[in-house]
Amino acid sequence: EVQLQASGGGLVQTGGSLRLSCAVSGRTFEDSAIGWFRQAPGKEREGVSCINYRDGSRHYQSSVEGRFTVSSDNAKNTVYLQMNNLNPEDTAVYYCAFVDHVDVDTIVDVTTGCPYTFDDWGQGTLVTVSS
Repeated sequence: EVQLQASGGGLVQTGGSLRLSCAVSGRTFEDSAIGWFRQAPGKEREGVSCINYRDGSRHYQSSVEGRFTVSSDNAKNTVYLQMNNLNPEDTAVYYCAFVDHVDVDTIVDVTTGCPYTFDDWGQGTLVTVSS
């Protein structure tokens, strides 16, 4: 069973930075993808970024590209989301998620380039950006 633990959220001012962590246990990263999602109050959940370990690619939603960076420490089974130049529109609960057996036939979300479906989810971590 895959377990994911997201952490690192908090309160930051506009223009500030945070680094979220997602510790993954119970599965290796090979041929999988780890995604970051967020859900703002009153809005639907949206994909933010992901790492595809099958081909090493990294993908971002257009609104965060250039500001957010996804990375991983495979030795620690941990994925990070470095978030810079934050603005109030980034306020949301952020989640990390896992999907295994990613291949060329995996259906992707056209807004992010990440797999459309993730199977295992961690609890969220709240990011609040004050104006």
